[in-house]
Amino acid sequence: MKKIIVVLFCITVFYAIKNPEEQILIPEDSIRFRVIANSDSKEDQDKKMEIKEAVDKEINKLMLQANNIEEARILIQNSMSDIEKVINNYQVNYKMNFGKNYFPEKEYKGITYQEGNYESLVITLGSGLGKNWWCVMFPPLCLLEAEENQLDDIEYKSFVKTMVNKYLE
Repeated sequence: MKKIIVVLFCITVFYAIKNPEEQILIPEDSIRFRVIANSDSKEDQDKKMEIKEAVDKEINKLMLQANNIEEARILIQNSMSDIEKVINNYQVNYKMNFGKNYFPEKEYKGITYQEGNYESLVITLGSGLGKNWWCVMFPPLCLLEAEENQLDDIEYKSFVKTMVNKYLE
């Protein structure tokens, strides 16, 4: 009996240590937000982040009002002119599209987000040849950005799961 307990203990420890990367998927009923910089120059990347911050504030207010994806879509569509006004404050050429858009694969805090065409709001600055920033605006995972420096990988994964599950119920 002792041998069985020791073997079971060893197996448990092995799996606890091994702990393969947990796959956390963004639900199909989600909406992403992406800002693509004009180029990779410091000036263009800084401008991308300024615009991202300003638009993100507007979007976060909207998404906190949405109880489901249908409400989120309506809120975004009804707020496109408000979002344009925010971007126009920066006097840059841009294109904005709300619909199906391509996203490259992204790995963040040990979570891999697959490439593909996703429902999203994409803002392309100038030529759109620079690095991009993106997050999931519904369920409102963009809110993690504000707290990201305070979250370790385990807390991040747990928070993502909690937010995804909240909006899937």
